[in-house]
Amino acid sequence: MWFNVNNASRIMMAILVGVMFLASCQKEVHINLGSTSSVVVVQGQVQTGQPPYVVLTSTISFFSTIDLTSLQNSFVHNAVITVSDGSQVATLREYSFDTGVSNKYYVYSVDTSHGPGIMLGVAGKTYDLTIKVNGATYTASTRIPYPKGVDSMWFAAPEFKSIRTPDSAYQLFANYTDPDTPGNFVRSFTRKNRGQFYPVGLYSDDAVNGIRISNIAMFAGYQDSTNVQRDTVRYFFPGDTVTLNWCQIDKGVYTFWNTEAFAQQSIGNPFSSPINVQTNIKGGAIGVWAGYSSAETTLVVP
Repeated sequence: MWFNVNNASRIMMAILVGVMFLASCQKEVHINLGSTSSVVVVQGQVQTGQPPYVVLTSTISFFSTIDLTSLQNSFVHNAVITVSDGSQVATLREYSFDTGVSNKYYVYSVDTSHGPGIMLGVAGKTYDLTIKVNGATYTASTRIPYPKGVDSMWFAAPEFKSIRTPDSAYQLFANYTDPDTPGNFVRSFTRKNRGQFYPVGLYSDDAVNGIRISNIAMFAGYQDSTNVQRDTVRYFFPGDTVTLNWCQIDKGVYTFWNTEAFAQQSIGNPFSSPINVQTNIKGGAIGVWAGYSSAETTLVVP
């Protein structure tokens, strides 16, 4: 086989250029992403028959190590927080609770030393929140609508079952008649036995104002984590005592949770559009100040 020397030279030159190009691609590139100041995060609510409370934290850097120490250090202390319902003003007091895992949880709520006259959530009232901390002031307002519970609720076999769904699993169903006035919003929660309430649904009457909605299917609420067995925890089972808390909320609270849900769904999806969670907090903080009108229904799974 004949091999042309000139062609060989050209080939060797092409290989050499390619190697140099690849070598140049391995050059370290240092990108300074900079740092941004932390933002105050407000998680507050007032519910019918319950005192208002606020959990105040600050955002953690994306590149920070997340552990129990960093989480505890994220709590914001020494804030002056007041809540007004138009007739009385309550100054919230900071409480700390041991979590049992070598750290503490902090929450601001009413000062119980003031006796039976403490502020409680009342349907129909508007609650104004003011937070003063570190030289900044944040404000928010929320209204507790009048309660309107479900018409009925019952348990039935799940609408769709996977091969991992236990045969004894049940799903919760409800009928609900929306009031004939527009602008009704609902956030629902469920509790199994003596556990805590977890959110299970968010509804708007934009398309169903004044209509009776039948067979609303709901899974059991649960604490989401990487270790949870979803085919078990999201269902109900015979003997469970289940409480559905059907909470009326105002538009600002609905908008926050609705945009928050879309933002969560877009995480890790390269084809989704970025969503800004719309807070009802003014002054530069993020989070939500939420009023809930509670209507509870309890039923035992047969």
